[in-house]
Amino acid sequence: MKSASAKLLPPLLYFFLMTGLQAAQEPKLSPLPAPVSNNAVAISHDEGGARIFSFMGIGAKKTWDAITTSAYELDPDNGQWTEKRPVPGVAGRLAASAVALHDQVFILGGYVVDAQGGETTVSDLNVFVPVENRYYRGKDIPVPVDDAVVGLYRDRYIFLIGGWSSSAEGGKGGAVRNVQVYDTDKDSWMQATPIPGTPVFGHAGAILGDTIIYVDGAHKNPFGINPKYVPSSECWMGKLPSSKKGDFTKIEWIKLNPHPGNAHYRIAAGAGPLEKRGGRIYFSGGSDTPYNYDGIGYNGRPAEPSPVTFAFNVYTEQWETIGENTPDPTMDHRGLLVAHRGLILAGGMEKGQQVTAKVTVVKLGRGK
Repeated sequence: MKSASAKLLPPLLYFFLMTGLQAAQEPKLSPLPAPVSNNAVAISHDEGGARIFSFMGIGAKKTWDAITTSAYELDPDNGQWTEKRPVPGVAGRLAASAVALHDQVFILGGYVVDAQGGETTVSDLNVFVPVENRYYRGKDIPVPVDDAVVGLYRDRYIFLIGGWSSSAEGGKGGAVRNVQVYDTDKDSWMQATPIPGTPVFGHAGAILGDTIIYVDGAHKNPFGINPKYVPSSECWMGKLPSSKKGDFTKIEWIKLNPHPGNAHYRIAAGAGPLEKRGGRIYFSGGSDTPYNYDGIGYNGRPAEPSPVTFAFNVYTEQWETIGENTPDPTMDHRGLLVAHRGLILAGGMEKGQQVTAKVTVVKLGRGK
């Protein structure tokens, strides 16, 4: 039985006391076993509890031979990482996407780099089964993409939105408008309404409920090749059917106002919980300078991370600034993970284009 003093605590004070106690009991999240950037991340919520996964990416040297096939799993209950079986393939990948669904993690696309610096987008769909520490192959992506936005719809369909493909423009390579939808139940692909604006890669976004949000990215310089790629400031919302009988390949695209902050490229993004009155899609870090895998911009200048963290409220359909001076900002992300302790970013590049093993938790203020 609770004591009389506990009963007399004001509800708000009791809430903060319990929240503080829970935070004090949570273990610190250990760094990744090795520094890595541009790694595909996902969070699962299966019967064994939440798990965080990191796949592939580039190591501290930031050279073609520092691209890894490594896979790691983090148990938030003890804060420790476990190395898992490497992702299949003859080489590691950059700019892949990952989505966890039930007891599996789907790892999609990305690109490989050869010793001469040549880049090739892959069509691979690898499915990781954590409890068995094994992979199996799903059906190849129809239009191979890397640096795409990924989102999960109705706990079944994975959307791949835009991205770069080395097979585009007659094999010359370029950003694509395709919105590709994978049915995890049938191991099959469909094409949905293409993105309406400038085709981009390195953009950021997610799906929450029946709402798609993606922002920015980079595209070819329409005025020449110096620099070859320039940032986009376009922000888009896609509305999916709210009814299960609706055709989810038909997307209503609506252009949005610019978001807070000046980052445009490889911002970390992730969907928060779906609430009765909406919910939020969060964004943190990234850079205002499109860059190659070594962190040097296509304009020849080093890229640096933005300290701004912001969100899109799917209920009010408005942008919200979470923090203008996020401590120790990072860039070069393939997603962030929304958890009760905050926004979790695993790896990435810090100031000075330094690849890090840190796991950063961006705290969310009350009411955010």
